[in-house]
Amino acid sequence: MNHTSGITPLHPSIFHNILGLVALQTTRVGGVSASPLDSLNLGTHVGDDPERVRENERRLCAFLEISCESIVTTGQVHGTEIAVVTGPGKLDGYDALITTVRGLFVGILTADCYPILIYDRRTRACGAAHAGWQGTAGRIAEKTVNAMHNSFGTRPEDCLAWVGTGISGECYEIGGEVAARFSSRYLKPSPSGEGRQLLDLSAANRDQLIEAGIPPSQVQCSELCSYRDADRFFSYRRDNGKTGRMLALIGLRHSD
Repeated sequence: MNHTSGITPLHPSIFHNILGLVALQTTRVGGVSASPLDSLNLGTHVGDDPERVRENERRLCAFLEISCESIVTTGQVHGTEIAVVTGPGKLDGYDALITTVRGLFVGILTADCYPILIYDRRTRACGAAHAGWQGTAGRIAEKTVNAMHNSFGTRPEDCLAWVGTGISGECYEIGGEVAARFSSRYLKPSPSGEGRQLLDLSAANRDQLIEAGIPPSQVQCSELCSYRDADRFFSYRRDNGKTGRMLALIGLRHSD
């Protein structure tokens, strides 16, 4: 790989040593977008110059030694619809993508929401899901595992899963209406008072993956926080909506 580009993605250690597997989450570093979208913005819907986004994509794909056309993303809608990806292209209206096609890389864009990457070591199926509070309340992590089972025969015990970097439980303050959708074990009172709560979406998604049947030792969570680390991550809440998007990507290369 080309390590001189300045691109510094997160490579989850749970997926290390799996031949041919590409699994990562980009940071904001290594691109050409201008402030406040600086620099590796990969979202086309955030007001960035489309040519700069294309250049960022080109740089990422050169770094990974894959073609830009091989990345499949979706216009995300904070729902729980899941698409089975069989060919290249951009989809719309889904919040999780699953595939068994080698040479395709399914991707989720985030800037505080959680990306979830799943790999089935037996069938070599891959899944990527987008979990903000709405997707998490709708149990999208569990539904993605179930969709892989229904579509590809995936057994949860064969899966490895990663809950990527999003806004941490210490930083994600919500009101009572959202809190009512979650078990009290993911909530604690916010220091700001006024009935506000802090919500741990990472733990909620981790538990859903385990409840879907993935052994706890095969689920890993990023310990980083998109809100806290402004140098490395975009954060919708920290930057009042004026921010870029990171890409979490998973798929198998054509040949080992």
